[in-house]
Amino acid sequence: QLQLVESGGGLVHPGGSLRLSCTASGSTLNYVAIGWFRQAPGKVTEGVSCISRGGSTDYAVSVKGRFTISRDNAKNTVYLQMNSLKPEDTGTYFCLLVDYGRNCRHFGSWGQGTQVTVSS
Repeated sequence: QLQLVESGGGLVHPGGSLRLSCTASGSTLNYVAIGWFRQAPGKVTEGVSCISRGGSTDYAVSVKGRFTISRDNAKNTVYLQMNSLKPEDTGTYFCLLVDYGRNCRHFGSWGQGTQVTVSS
């Protein structure tokens, strides 16, 4: 059974960068779409970005132009490169299986996530 593990979070100053990784085990990522979601205290869970099996991508308006999602099927990993980070990007980031054709609606179980904190 496919399991996803997030990593790469940390504390960064505004304007800084981080790269998150979503690494799969138990099965291959080659044939699935993956999305990144974030949760912040007091806020609704937000879909950040998703990538289809074929590499098509989609982004939330709030991160477009700053974040880049990519996949390396050979490494069974999906990445989220986050540049020009803002305090409002703070939250716990999760990667999940998504249905790319249905607005990247997520399904499957949530992992531990990785914490991103943007603060001066």
